[in-house]
Amino acid sequence: MTKNNLTYKEALQNPIFEIITQAAANLNVDAYVIGGFVRDFLLNRDSKKDIDIVAVGSGIELALEVSNLLPNRPKVQIFKNYGTAMLRYEDIDIEFVGARKESYHFDSRKPVVEDGTLQDDQNRRDFTINALALSLSKSNFGELVDPFNGTADLEAKLIRTPLDPDVTYSDDPLRMMRAIRFATQLNFTIEEESLASITKNNERLKIISGERIVDELNKILETPTPSTGFILLYKTGLLDLILPELTALNQVEEIEGHTHKNNFYHTLEVVDNIAKNTNDVWLRWAALLHDIGKAPTKRFSKKQGWTFHGHEFLGSKMVKTIFTRLHMPLNQKMKFVQKMVMMSSRPIVLSQKEVTDSAVRRLVFDAGENVEDLMILCEADITTKNPTKFKKYHNNFQVVRKKIVEVEERDHIRNFQPPITGEEIMSIFNLQPCREIGTLKEAIKEAILEGIIPNEYDAAYNFMLEKAAKMGLTIVNN
Repeated sequence: MTKNNLTYKEALQNPIFEIITQAAANLNVDAYVIGGFVRDFLLNRDSKKDIDIVAVGSGIELALEVSNLLPNRPKVQIFKNYGTAMLRYEDIDIEFVGARKESYHFDSRKPVVEDGTLQDDQNRRDFTINALALSLSKSNFGELVDPFNGTADLEAKLIRTPLDPDVTYSDDPLRMMRAIRFATQLNFTIEEESLASITKNNERLKIISGERIVDELNKILETPTPSTGFILLYKTGLLDLILPELTALNQVEEIEGHTHKNNFYHTLEVVDNIAKNTNDVWLRWAALLHDIGKAPTKRFSKKQGWTFHGHEFLGSKMVKTIFTRLHMPLNQKMKFVQKMVMMSSRPIVLSQKEVTDSAVRRLVFDAGENVEDLMILCEADITTKNPTKFKKYHNNFQVVRKKIVEVEERDHIRNFQPPITGEEIMSIFNLQPCREIGTLKEAIKEAILEGIIPNEYDAAYNFMLEKAAKMGLTIVNN
């Protein structure tokens, strides 16, 4: 049986496909399911819950007809400018588009669109593995249409463009990111000519918005081994355009026999490590950016060798610069990444010393509800190849974790709220807003963190009276 006669009716068992077939027959148009749904079926991979339908005719009219045939007549979202429509069936998003051919202006990834054939539509697809189509026509239902031998590329685990890669990538430079993302997600190899073309056309990425780039970066970060994608981004020159702060870490200097580790490849190890323990993409971002302050803070002295003093503080400030440049959310997600970068060395330093209650209290106070995230980051940061050191660090982290639990159960420092509020202090001493109120609140907080008093109201109240007396304050209301 030739490839064009292969049928995959088992992929089309969902009742929605029969309904689309009937709608297409009613309109006398040919319809196909195309792209990721077909690819993932052939890979025996769980498909994301969306389906792309291409009609050799009007995709909008087909969507409306499908809605008419469904019992609940779901709402059809129409995007006239793009000639597309979408409806939701059960928990599946189905997008309909008319077959089209595209041409591009050099300074934009938005194509000039004309009606076309199925072949035209497959020509415009990014990769051969995404150009696979299954017929939904009654006459050849389930027949595979594979003009670029995409099934062979699936078997060979190869990412290849249907047409000349220079044309494919120059037309829509986001496809360069997508090639690397698919290679990372599927554990595929980018075909040699295609990889060379990405390097050749990498400057074209400058016309792509930060939001689109970050969407692909997030998908790379969400894979089991993100380093695969970031190494490809680096080798093709894309990463230097996106995150030059990261590529600046890819250097090792030697002065008077003193060298430092390559912090770029160390960072990628940390990201891979953390990917084993969290699906939180923002914590993975924190791992990716945790050392970005090291390049600008790197110094050498004969006494200390290589140092990176203050790299956490500077790195946390650089996070905002990166998020702003890439149009990432400047909200609590950014603040979380900043916080993790700022504190990224704290548990590591703590694990190298005697773990005191006061040090743990301060760690929990500063990390708050994110203390577990911080511990996950710091454990991922241990990339030493010395098995003795590796075991020692991780054993020490277990001591720190145990202490965190003990201190938290006893002192309730996480999400700390002062036992005595500023309003109470004002009332007790009949004060207007002034510096003394802040001084008393800070003294109470420090006394609790140092273990001088427990985190309890009565103890804090008595401590406050002693401190206030030394400051010359007297009780007015008791």
